[in-house]
Amino acid sequence: MKLNSYGYLIGEGFRNIFIHGFMSFASITITIACLIVMGSFTLLDININNMIDEIGNQNQILAFVDESMSADEASAKLQVRIESIDNVADVQFMSNKDARENFMKDYDESMMEGIGDDVFRHRFVIQLTDLSLMSETQKEILDIDGIEKVNAPTEFADKFISVRNVVSVVSLVLIVILVAVSLFIITNTIKLATFGRREEIAIMKMVGASNSFIRCPFVVEGLILGVVGGGLAFLAQWGLYELLSGKITQSLSIPFITIVPFSELWLFVFGIFMAVGLVVGAFGGTIAIKNFLKV
Repeated sequence: MKLNSYGYLIGEGFRNIFIHGFMSFASITITIACLIVMGSFTLLDININNMIDEIGNQNQILAFVDESMSADEASAKLQVRIESIDNVADVQFMSNKDARENFMKDYDESMMEGIGDDVFRHRFVIQLTDLSLMSETQKEILDIDGIEKVNAPTEFADKFISVRNVVSVVSLVLIVILVAVSLFIITNTIKLATFGRREEIAIMKMVGASNSFIRCPFVVEGLILGVVGGGLAFLAQWGLYELLSGKITQSLSIPFITIVPFSELWLFVFGIFMAVGLVVGAFGGTIAIKNFLKV
C-alpha cells in the first residue's frame, strides 16, 4: 500500500469522527467516565495495600515468657526458635526491667512508686513479614515451650485484609464491566458511521478493495476516540486524586493512613489508561465494520 493511501485512510478516520460529532463526543465522555471509575478503584486498592504494608511494619506482636524462666534463659533459648518461624521479620528481647522503664515513659514516675520489675514479664517484641498470616504465626509462637502468652491484634489485621480483598474483587469486576461499556459505546459510534457508508463499502468491495483497506479508517477512528478518552481521563484522574488525597491528609491524623503520592503512580496510571483506550478503540473499530464486510 502506498504512502498516500495511508494518508487517505487516516484522514478518513479523522473525518468520520467529525461527521458524527455528537456520538464521538458521547464515546469519549463515556470512556473518560469509565476509566475514572476504574482508575479510582484501582488507586484505592493500591492505597489500601500500602496501608496494610505499613501496619505490618508498625504493629508488633508481644510474646510473654513463662515466669519460671530467667532473662538469660529466655534470651538464649527462645529467641532463636522465634526467629526460625517463616513469617517473623524481626525479634527483640525485652527484660522485665526494660519493660518497666518503657512503661514509665508514658506515666508519672510517682504513679509507679512501689511497683518493682517483677510485676512485668520478660517478653519478645516481634514484627511480621506478612500481616495476613498473623493468626497462624501467633499459634506457632504459642507452641514454643517457654512462651506463655502472645498478644496480637489479629481481629484488627483480619478486618484490614477483608477490606483489601473486597476492594480488589470490586475493582476487578468494575474494570471488566466498564471496559465492556466503553467497548459497546465506541463500537456503536463506529457502526453509525459504517451504516451511513454501507453503499460505498459495497461498491468498494465490488471493485476489489481489500477488507483491510476498507476497515482501516474505522479502526483509526476507534483508536483516536480511545486515545483521546484515555488521555483526558488521565488528566481528570490526576486532578481528582490530588484533590481528594489533599483533603484526606488534612482531615485525618491517623499514623498508618498514608496516601501514596501520585508522582509515584502517574506512569502506571497513564500506561493503563492509554492501553485500555487503544485496545478498546481498535477492537471496537474492528467489530463495528465486521458485518458490513460480508458483501
